[in-house]
Amino acid sequence: MRSCWCHRERSERVSRKTALAVALAVVTLAFGASFAAAGSKSGSIKGAGSTFVFPLVSQWQANYKNAQITYGSVGSGAGIAAISARTVDFGASDAPLTKDQFSACKGCEQIPWALASTSIPYRVPGVAYGLKLTGKIIANIYLGHITRWNNRAIKKINPGVNLPDLKITPVYRSDGSGTSYNFTDYLSSLSREFKTKVGVGTQPSFPTGIGGKGSSGLAGVVSRTDGAIGYVDEAYSLKNGFKVAKIQNRAGKFQLPGLRGIKAAAATIHGVPSNGALSIVNPPKSQKLAYPICTFTYVIVPLKSNKASTLKQFISWAITSGQQYAKPLQFLPLPQLVRTADKKFIRRIHS
Repeated sequence: MRSCWCHRERSERVSRKTALAVALAVVTLAFGASFAAAGSKSGSIKGAGSTFVFPLVSQWQANYKNAQITYGSVGSGAGIAAISARTVDFGASDAPLTKDQFSACKGCEQIPWALASTSIPYRVPGVAYGLKLTGKIIANIYLGHITRWNNRAIKKINPGVNLPDLKITPVYRSDGSGTSYNFTDYLSSLSREFKTKVGVGTQPSFPTGIGGKGSSGLAGVVSRTDGAIGYVDEAYSLKNGFKVAKIQNRAGKFQLPGLRGIKAAAATIHGVPSNGALSIVNPPKSQKLAYPICTFTYVIVPLKSNKASTLKQFISWAITSGQQYAKPLQFLPLPQLVRTADKKFIRRIHS
């Protein structure tokens, strides 16, 4: 007998996908209109970086009225390099800056401005949405130890599911990626072997699999490869109609990506450090509803900029009024304590 995923989960998935489709349609229409109205805007700034946050930044581009915002969805690593070289006015990354990156950026700060979950999509014919996976199983897949979908470790936690004897193809980001950082941070917290052999990073060297450039590139490989598994922002999974896995959290509960799981994970935040870096990966078992692969994403700005006024106004809007566009794209509006800290960071930007 095949496992039957509950009606509530299917209904939730449909409603979230519908909301995302509406939001993306609005982005397309409004983004075109924003170019037509560009002449009426008082200034312009350009940024580059995270593909993970691109759906939300697109909404901000379309709806912010006070300046023209240009954004290149090129990946977190490229965004950090661009702001360090000052070829853009701001960068965006899903991975917090390292000490070396802070040094290279010469007077930059990072401000958390969005919060979302990393989903685990898979393409396994005949297997329904919501397959259960643990972090250790995923780590062993990406280490090359688990190579078939009917592996006994997967079968054990999915009784009644008809898992095929199909090769597993792990898909990873081939470019510098904050999503990879978040994903490897999670797996390293659960697997000592993964931490030793692959480690935490924006461009890790996986021993097996196929690479895809950017979130859309990874999604493309998953969509056309039977047996594929990957990792991508939930908005991209919804947009592509992917089946995504339920991931076991520290409480032993299997949870889907999405707003409920992000909110539970974010409840563990009790303050924002002076460098702005936050982590809610694999939160404690007290958070039974938490999805374990969630991340903050950051805007990276120079403290001194000739676009200081425009930057401050835009980022201030993004973390307040701009948060209204978050939920339809499966981003959680920033917790109030993070917004309060952000306002202090923003005040430090000057010309």
